[in-house]
Amino acid sequence: MNPLYPVVAERAVYRCEYCHAPEIVFNFPFEVEHIIPQSRGGTNDLGNLALACHACNLFKSDFETGRDEESHTEAALFHPRIDTWEQHFRVDIERAEILGITSAGRATVARLQMNRPRQLTARQRWIQLGVFP
Repeated sequence: MNPLYPVVAERAVYRCEYCHAPEIVFNFPFEVEHIIPQSRGGTNDLGNLALACHACNLFKSDFETGRDEESHTEAALFHPRIDTWEQHFRVDIERAEILGITSAGRATVARLQMNRPRQLTARQRWIQLGVFP
């Protein structure tokens, strides 16, 4: 486990900083993710680290941009240390979907595949349990 996990997890209130999945319903800790990938010059500085669920970390990989299908442009992904989640995303409780409301939000939802069927099913359960959003 990353030695900075306790600090990063507490700062994130034990939620994935991308999809807001609650770590408490998983049987393993979330991952400390490099916002700017180390392969692209990112550091281990706390300002470059985010808490990410396995799925978001896997799909983000070493990408820093994604496709915004509304504007048909490549856009920077949501940056948890700079951006505010609520300014870029909203949750459709009825459909359990995360909706991007900015170019960065839409690009992040698409790149991280936040609304895959399994994610929607899990989110519906989390909503029922009162742990999401």
